[in-house]
Amino acid sequence: MGEVKLLTSGFRTSIQDQGRFGFAKFGVPRSGAMDLDSYNRANLLLGNDENSACIEFAFQGPVLQFFEESVVVLTGANVIAFLNGDEVEMCSPFKVNVNDVLKIGMCKNGVYGYVGIMKGFLTPLVLGSRSFYSPVTDTSLLKSGSKISYKKKEVFTPKFSSISVSKLHEKLIKIEVLKGTEFELLSRSQKEVFYTSNFTISNTLNRMAIRLVEKLENQLPSMLTSPVLPGTIQLTPAGDLVILMRDAQTTGGYPRILQLTESSINKIAQLRMGKQLKFILS
Repeated sequence: MGEVKLLTSGFRTSIQDQGRFGFAKFGVPRSGAMDLDSYNRANLLLGNDENSACIEFAFQGPVLQFFEESVVVLTGANVIAFLNGDEVEMCSPFKVNVNDVLKIGMCKNGVYGYVGIMKGFLTPLVLGSRSFYSPVTDTSLLKSGSKISYKKKEVFTPKFSSISVSKLHEKLIKIEVLKGTEFELLSRSQKEVFYTSNFTISNTLNRMAIRLVEKLENQLPSMLTSPVLPGTIQLTPAGDLVILMRDAQTTGGYPRILQLTESSINKIAQLRMGKQLKFILS
Protein backbone atom coordinates (compact mmCIF):
# COMPACT_ATOMS: atom_id res chain seq x y z
CA MET A 1 0.00 0.00 0.00
CA GLY A 2 1.27 3.45 -0.91
CA GLU A 3 0.69 6.80 0.72
CA VAL A 4 0.79 10.43 -0.42
CA LYS A 5 1.30 13.37 1.94
CA LEU A 6 0.05 16.89 1.33
CA LEU A 7 3.06 19.10 2.07
CA THR A 8 0.79 22.06 1.36
CA SER A 9 -2.93 21.71 0.89
CA GLY A 10 -3.69 24.09 -1.97
CA PHE A 11 -7.15 25.68 -2.01
CA ARG A 12 -10.47 23.86 -1.46
CA THR A 13 -8.64 20.55 -1.87
CA SER A 14 -10.74 17.43 -1.30
CA ILE A 15 -11.32 13.87 -2.43
CA GLN A 16 -14.12 13.40 -4.95
CA ASP A 17 -15.57 10.61 -7.07
CA GLN A 18 -18.85 10.48 -9.00
CA GLY A 19 -20.83 11.18 -5.84
CA ARG A 20 -23.55 9.63 -3.70
CA PHE A 21 -26.72 8.31 -5.25
CA GLY A 22 -30.02 7.33 -3.64
CA PHE A 23 -29.75 9.39 -0.46
CA ALA A 24 -31.48 12.65 -1.50
CA LYS A 25 -34.62 11.61 0.41
CA PHE A 26 -32.49 11.79 3.55
CA GLY A 27 -31.23 15.26 2.67
CA VAL A 28 -27.77 14.04 1.59
CA PRO A 29 -26.39 15.94 -1.43
CA ARG A 30 -24.92 14.07 -4.36
CA SER A 31 -21.51 15.80 -4.06
CA GLY A 32 -18.86 14.37 -6.41
CA ALA A 33 -16.46 16.13 -8.77
CA MET A 34 -17.54 19.63 -9.79
CA ASP A 35 -16.33 19.03 -13.35
CA LEU A 36 -17.21 15.41 -14.00
CA ASP A 37 -15.82 15.60 -17.56
CA SER A 38 -12.33 16.37 -16.26
CA TYR A 39 -12.66 13.82 -13.45
CA ASN A 40 -13.74 11.09 -15.89
CA ARG A 41 -10.88 12.05 -18.21
CA ALA A 42 -8.35 11.40 -15.45
CA ASN A 43 -9.66 7.88 -14.82
CA LEU A 44 -9.90 7.08 -18.53
CA LEU A 45 -6.27 8.08 -19.08
CA LEU A 46 -5.19 5.85 -16.19
CA GLY A 47 -7.38 2.89 -17.14
CA ASN A 48 -9.13 3.12 -13.76
CA ASP A 49 -12.62 2.08 -12.76
CA GLU A 50 -14.95 4.94 -13.61
CA ASN A 51 -15.65 5.75 -9.94
CA SER A 52 -12.03 5.84 -8.74
CA ALA A 53 -11.45 8.75 -6.35
CA CYS A 54 -9.34 11.74 -7.38
CA ILE A 55 -8.00 14.80 -5.59
CA GLU A 56 -9.92 17.95 -6.53
CA PHE A 57 -8.57 21.46 -5.95
CA ALA A 58 -9.70 24.99 -6.85
CA PHE A 59 -7.52 27.82 -8.19
CA GLN A 60 -4.32 26.63 -6.44
CA GLY A 61 -3.02 23.07 -6.42
CA PRO A 62 -1.39 21.19 -3.54
CA VAL A 63 2.20 19.99 -3.13
CA LEU A 64 2.23 16.20 -2.87
CA GLN A 65 4.93 13.77 -1.74
CA PHE A 66 4.55 10.11 -2.79
CA PHE A 67 5.94 7.24 -0.73
CA GLU A 68 5.36 4.40 -3.21
CA GLU A 69 5.55 4.08 -6.98
CA SER A 70 2.43 4.81 -8.99
CA VAL A 71 1.13 6.59 -12.10
CA VAL A 72 -0.49 10.02 -11.87
CA VAL A 73 -2.29 12.38 -14.24
CA LEU A 74 -3.48 15.99 -14.04
CA THR A 75 -6.72 17.15 -15.69
CA GLY A 76 -9.20 20.01 -15.44
CA ALA A 77 -8.16 23.64 -15.08
CA ASN A 78 -4.85 24.30 -16.83
CA VAL A 79 -1.92 24.43 -14.38
CA ILE A 80 1.85 24.40 -14.49
CA ALA A 81 3.14 21.49 -12.40
CA PHE A 82 6.60 20.15 -11.60
CA LEU A 83 7.74 16.68 -10.52
CA ASN A 84 11.05 17.09 -8.65
CA GLY A 85 11.54 20.36 -10.52
CA ASP A 86 10.79 18.98 -14.00
CA GLU A 87 7.62 20.21 -15.68
CA VAL A 88 4.92 17.63 -16.38
CA GLU A 89 2.18 17.87 -19.01
CA MET A 90 -1.53 18.11 -18.39
CA CYS A 91 -3.66 15.13 -19.45
CA SER A 92 -0.63 12.88 -19.91
CA PRO A 93 0.07 10.13 -17.32
CA PHE A 94 3.50 10.08 -15.68
CA LYS A 95 5.24 7.81 -13.18
CA VAL A 96 6.01 8.84 -9.59
CA ASN A 97 8.71 7.10 -7.54
CA VAL A 98 9.35 6.85 -3.81
CA ASN A 99 9.75 10.32 -2.22
CA ASP A 100 8.91 12.18 -5.45
CA VAL A 101 7.38 15.61 -4.92
CA LEU A 102 4.70 16.98 -7.25
CA LYS A 103 4.18 20.73 -7.00
CA ILE A 104 1.01 22.01 -8.65
CA GLY A 105 0.80 25.75 -9.27
CA MET A 106 -2.08 28.14 -9.74
CA CYS A 107 -4.73 27.53 -12.36
CA LYS A 108 -4.01 29.63 -15.44
CA ASN A 109 -7.62 29.36 -16.53
CA GLY A 110 -10.61 27.50 -15.17
CA VAL A 111 -11.33 26.78 -11.51
CA TYR A 112 -11.14 23.06 -10.66
CA GLY A 113 -8.22 20.72 -11.26
CA TYR A 114 -7.87 16.98 -10.64
CA VAL A 115 -5.07 14.66 -9.60
CA GLY A 116 -5.80 11.09 -10.61
CA ILE A 117 -3.74 8.10 -9.51
CA MET A 118 -3.62 4.51 -10.75
CA LYS A 119 -6.52 2.60 -9.09
CA GLY A 120 -7.69 5.70 -7.24
CA PHE A 121 -7.17 7.21 -3.79
CA LEU A 122 -8.42 5.03 -0.94
CA THR A 123 -10.21 7.23 1.56
CA PRO A 124 -13.11 5.61 3.49
CA LEU A 125 -16.32 4.78 1.65
CA VAL A 126 -19.30 6.55 3.23
CA LEU A 127 -22.75 5.82 1.82
CA GLY A 128 -21.14 4.26 -1.22
CA SER A 129 -18.83 7.18 -2.05
CA ARG A 130 -15.43 8.56 -1.09
CA SER A 131 -16.50 12.15 -1.87
CA PHE A 132 -15.88 14.58 0.97
CA TYR A 133 -18.95 16.31 2.36
CA SER A 134 -19.19 17.29 6.02
CA PRO A 135 -21.03 16.17 8.14
CA VAL A 136 -21.49 12.97 6.11
CA THR A 137 -17.69 12.59 6.12
CA ASP A 138 -15.34 13.65 8.91
CA THR A 139 -14.08 16.64 6.93
CA SER A 140 -14.82 18.63 3.79
CA LEU A 141 -11.22 19.52 2.95
CA LEU A 142 -7.74 18.03 2.96
CA LYS A 143 -5.24 19.91 5.11
CA SER A 144 -1.47 20.31 4.98
CA GLY A 145 0.00 17.17 6.54
CA SER A 146 -2.92 14.95 5.49
CA LYS A 147 -1.98 11.49 4.22
CA ILE A 148 -3.99 9.45 1.71
CA SER A 149 -3.53 5.79 0.82
CA TYR A 150 -3.32 4.29 -2.66
CA LYS A 151 -2.35 0.94 -4.14
CA LYS A 152 1.29 0.54 -5.12
CA LYS A 153 1.90 0.25 -8.85
CA GLU A 154 4.89 -2.03 -9.32
CA VAL A 155 5.00 -2.22 -13.13
CA PHE A 156 4.67 0.86 -15.32
CA THR A 157 4.15 0.42 -19.05
CA PRO A 158 3.94 3.88 -20.61
CA LYS A 159 1.36 4.23 -23.36
CA PHE A 160 2.01 7.91 -24.02
CA SER A 161 -1.70 8.64 -23.84
CA SER A 162 -2.69 12.28 -23.79
CA ILE A 163 -5.69 14.49 -24.44
CA SER A 164 -5.60 18.12 -25.44
CA VAL A 165 -6.55 20.50 -22.63
CA SER A 166 -9.86 22.26 -23.15
CA LYS A 167 -9.63 26.03 -22.98
CA LEU A 168 -12.13 28.58 -21.70
CA HIS A 169 -10.72 31.64 -23.42
CA GLU A 170 -13.90 32.65 -25.21
CA LYS A 171 -15.29 35.97 -24.03
CA LEU A 172 -18.83 34.59 -23.96
CA ILE A 173 -19.54 31.01 -22.91
CA LYS A 174 -22.72 29.35 -24.18
CA ILE A 175 -24.54 27.34 -21.51
CA GLU A 176 -27.25 24.91 -22.61
CA VAL A 177 -30.31 24.82 -20.33
CA LEU A 178 -33.73 23.19 -20.17
CA LYS A 179 -36.96 24.78 -18.99
CA GLY A 180 -37.42 24.39 -15.25
CA THR A 181 -40.61 23.33 -13.49
CA GLU A 182 -41.63 26.94 -12.81
CA PHE A 183 -40.36 28.44 -16.07
CA GLU A 184 -43.87 29.08 -17.38
CA LEU A 185 -44.61 31.34 -14.39
CA LEU A 186 -42.31 33.93 -15.98
CA SER A 187 -43.81 36.64 -18.14
CA ARG A 188 -43.01 36.91 -21.83
CA SER A 189 -40.65 39.83 -21.17
CA GLN A 190 -38.85 37.93 -18.40
CA LYS A 191 -38.38 34.95 -20.70
CA GLU A 192 -37.02 37.30 -23.34
CA VAL A 193 -34.34 38.38 -20.88
CA PHE A 194 -33.01 34.82 -20.82
CA TYR A 195 -33.08 34.51 -24.58
CA THR A 196 -31.22 37.76 -25.25
CA SER A 197 -29.13 38.76 -22.22
CA ASN A 198 -25.60 37.96 -21.15
CA PHE A 199 -25.01 37.02 -17.52
CA THR A 200 -21.92 37.33 -15.32
CA ILE A 201 -20.44 35.00 -12.70
CA SER A 202 -20.33 36.82 -9.34
CA ASN A 203 -17.77 36.41 -6.56
CA THR A 204 -20.10 33.93 -4.85
CA LEU A 205 -19.05 30.62 -6.33
CA ASN A 206 -18.37 27.41 -4.45
CA ARG A 207 -19.33 23.75 -4.40
CA MET A 208 -22.86 24.58 -3.20
CA ALA A 209 -23.90 27.27 -5.66
CA ILE A 210 -22.92 29.96 -8.13
CA ARG A 211 -24.68 33.32 -8.00
CA LEU A 212 -24.98 35.55 -11.05
CA VAL A 213 -24.42 39.31 -10.93
CA GLU A 214 -27.49 40.31 -12.91
CA LYS A 215 -30.92 40.25 -11.25
CA LEU A 216 -34.35 39.51 -12.66
CA GLU A 217 -37.16 41.50 -11.07
CA ASN A 218 -40.15 39.30 -10.38
CA GLN A 219 -43.27 38.89 -8.32
CA LEU A 220 -43.52 35.14 -8.53
CA PRO A 221 -45.70 33.53 -5.85
CA SER A 222 -44.13 31.64 -2.97
CA MET A 223 -43.98 27.88 -3.35
CA LEU A 224 -43.70 24.81 -1.19
CA THR A 225 -40.26 23.35 -0.64
CA SER A 226 -39.64 21.05 -3.60
CA PRO A 227 -36.85 18.79 -4.90
CA VAL A 228 -33.84 20.42 -6.56
CA LEU A 229 -30.81 18.98 -8.35
CA PRO A 230 -27.30 20.07 -9.25
CA GLY A 231 -27.79 22.45 -12.15
CA THR A 232 -31.16 23.80 -10.98
CA ILE A 233 -31.37 27.59 -11.42
CA GLN A 234 -33.51 29.21 -8.74
CA LEU A 235 -34.96 32.73 -8.81
CA THR A 236 -35.25 34.42 -5.42
CA PRO A 237 -37.84 37.11 -4.53
CA ALA A 238 -34.96 39.63 -4.56
CA GLY A 239 -34.28 38.72 -8.19
CA ASP A 240 -31.09 36.75 -7.60
CA LEU A 241 -30.29 33.90 -9.99
CA VAL A 242 -28.69 31.03 -8.08
CA ILE A 243 -27.23 28.00 -9.88
CA LEU A 244 -27.09 24.98 -7.60
CA MET A 245 -23.95 22.88 -7.79
CA ARG A 246 -22.73 19.47 -6.57
CA ASP A 247 -22.99 20.08 -2.81
CA ALA A 248 -26.33 21.88 -2.98
CA GLN A 249 -29.26 21.05 -0.73
CA THR A 250 -31.75 18.48 -2.01
CA THR A 251 -34.85 20.68 -1.58
CA GLY A 252 -35.56 24.40 -2.02
CA GLY A 253 -38.38 26.90 -1.79
CA TYR A 254 -37.56 29.21 -4.71
CA PRO A 255 -38.98 28.84 -8.24
CA ARG A 256 -36.90 26.47 -10.39
CA ILE A 257 -36.88 28.37 -13.65
CA LEU A 258 -34.09 26.57 -15.55
CA GLN A 259 -32.11 23.35 -15.38
CA LEU A 260 -28.56 22.99 -16.72
CA THR A 261 -27.67 19.93 -18.75
CA GLU A 262 -24.95 17.70 -17.29
CA SER A 263 -22.35 19.03 -19.72
CA SER A 264 -23.35 22.59 -18.84
CA ILE A 265 -22.83 21.91 -15.12
CA ASN A 266 -19.28 20.80 -15.89
CA LYS A 267 -18.69 23.84 -18.07
CA ILE A 268 -20.07 26.43 -15.66
CA ALA A 269 -18.09 24.91 -12.78
CA GLN A 270 -14.91 26.04 -14.55
CA LEU A 271 -16.03 29.67 -15.03
CA ARG A 272 -14.35 32.31 -12.88
CA MET A 273 -15.74 35.48 -11.35
CA GLY A 274 -16.49 38.04 -14.04
CA LYS A 275 -16.82 35.48 -16.82
CA GLN A 276 -19.83 36.09 -19.06
CA LEU A 277 -22.24 33.45 -20.27
CA LYS A 278 -25.32 33.18 -22.43
CA PHE A 279 -28.09 30.68 -21.82
CA ILE A 280 -29.14 28.63 -24.82
CA LEU A 281 -32.55 27.04 -24.33
CA SER A 282 -32.54 23.44 -25.51
